Amino acid sequence: MATAKVRNLKNKEVGDVELSDAIFGVELNESLIHAAVRNYLANRRQGTSATKTRGNVSGSGRKLWKQKGTGRARIASIRSPLWKGGGNVHGPQPRDWSYKMPKKMRRGALRSALSERLREGNLIIIDDFSFDNPKTKGFLSVLAELGFSDKKKTTKTLIVDSLDNSNLILASRNVQKTKVTNGYGLNVYDIIYHEKLLISKSAIEEINHLLDPQREKGEANEEATAEEKPKAKRAAKPKAETAKPKIKKEAITEDAPAEEVKTKKTSPKEETKTEEEAAE
Repeated sequence: MATAKVRNLKNKEVGDVELSDAIFGVELNESLIHAAVRNYLANRRQGTSATKTRGNVSGSGRKLWKQKGTGRARIASIRSPLWKGGGNVHGPQPRDWSYKMPKKMRRGALRSALSERLREGNLIIIDDFSFDNPKTKGFLSVLAELGFSDKKKTTKTLIVDSLDNSNLILASRNVQKTKVTNGYGLNVYDIIYHEKLLISKSAIEEINHLLDPQREKGEANEEATAEEKPKAKRAAKPKAETAKPKIKKEAITEDAPAEEVKTKKTSPKEETKTEEEAAE
């Protein structure tokens, strides 16, 4: 693991801090950083530009003159795009420009940008951003001590610290080319836009937790296990029992056993034969 010097607000070395190679030792990936910057700018677009079509422009819908016989060009409406004050054809309309970028790509672009700033020497770790008063004068003196500000020019500076530090936020909000954010609000565009990057020790721990590759693997495993779980089957409804036809049992005589008694339907011809036999 690489180590970096920790400075105080008077630009004096106070100690060292270990930086993870998985976050601050990544190779430069320009295409990935470019894709992340484009995604950030697209998501930031308002998309509210609009023009009025002929249906939105004020004006009468009456036909100005008859179609033929006047010698003039035919015209249907005063709101025609051919006329001054008429509607616009195929102009911009409100739309949403934002699109999603995969989580791993965004985090990879952040790692690449932070590693490059560290290699350039433009990433400086500060022990603590503690200000007694929320005064802009005191904040400018600190930037001057660090070599980021003079009477002629102020360096573009990004400060990463807790947003609970109200004195820092109030002291820096009127300073041009300076922005304060926390680890959760850190993005690739701000890292690329600002020349210097000041990070507090507490923010380093927060960034290590957010951009840890092992954390991404854990999230991926959780998603995979959630997908593998079979969906609970619905309980099958019991089938309605069909009503069985009732069979009338005939009386069984004592002489004949029950197994030998059978019910037979006799046809009318057989009935006449039996009557003749009985008469004889």
